[in-house]
Amino acid sequence: MIWFWSFVAYSFTGFLLEVAYASAAGGRPDRKGLLVLPLCPVYGLGACLILLLSQWVDRWPAALFLLGGLAATAVEYGAGLYHEKVLGVSFWDYGDLPGSLQGRVCLPFSLVWGVLALALVYGVHPVILPWLRRIPAPVGWAALATLLADGLVTALLLRARGDTACLRWYER
Repeated sequence: MIWFWSFVAYSFTGFLLEVAYASAAGGRPDRKGLLVLPLCPVYGLGACLILLLSQWVDRWPAALFLLGGLAATAVEYGAGLYHEKVLGVSFWDYGDLPGSLQGRVCLPFSLVWGVLALALVYGVHPVILPWLRRIPAPVGWAALATLLADGLVTALLLRARGDTACLRWYER
């Protein structure tokens, strides 16, 4: 369950980063995640992939920066493609930023992901890992069921409506 809890922890952290970034930049108020749970799964997937990579490159910060940034960028591109092609929505568009690839990823954010990879592997994850290990298995299974249900409802709603505004129930 450690991988699941890592995914949840970094999806929640990503949600907090998105809220802070939107507040600072005056961006769109989209939740960029799920209907109910305050999670951005793209961050959780990216963090888990970085943690997998770090097992081979954690002794080389430059390699971790580069490969971590590339891994998170690949996850972001895949998530953007999934949202567009499968669900018919788009949560972000980097088309006006330098190094944009079809508006799904861009160079400035890829560099940010590299920096966050270093912070994740050398700072954050070693601190929270002991706490994640203490979560009882039954709690994990209940959380997994909740996450899957929210993910399914979110996907069905996005596909049916074709607009991310349907996730902003809290504004009504």
